[in-house]
Amino acid sequence: MKNTLKFLTSAIAATGSLTLPLAVLAQNPFQQAQNLVGNVAQSANVGQQQELPVIVGRIINVILGFLGIILLVLVLYAGFLWMTAGGNDDQVKKAKQYITNSVIGLIVIVAAFAISNFVLNSLINVTQ
Repeated sequence: MKNTLKFLTSAIAATGSLTLPLAVLAQNPFQQAQNLVGNVAQSANVGQQQELPVIVGRIINVILGFLGIILLVLVLYAGFLWMTAGGNDDQVKKAKQYITNSVIGLIVIVAAFAISNFVLNSLINVTQ
């Protein structure tokens, strides 16, 4: 009981000591948020007119980025299946199939990125 009480007391004291710098770092949160939003808006060119190929290129890049994230999740899932197979050949086969399909998906994503990048850069160069 004494050891548990000592542990809890030291854990609470350690956690409490971590919050002390927050008082020093306290700033006007509204001004800080306003500066952050302004910087993000300026770097994203909000309010400025953009050309259609640039907008389409950004949309395609976002979509391909999400596909890359999905690919990473599939590879991690396949690795998890393989590691937890425990000698089950069907599960290993399923994991290998996931990895094979993920690699094929990666090739398709990279090819789509290269093709869309080439086409959009060509469109931008032609229209200028």
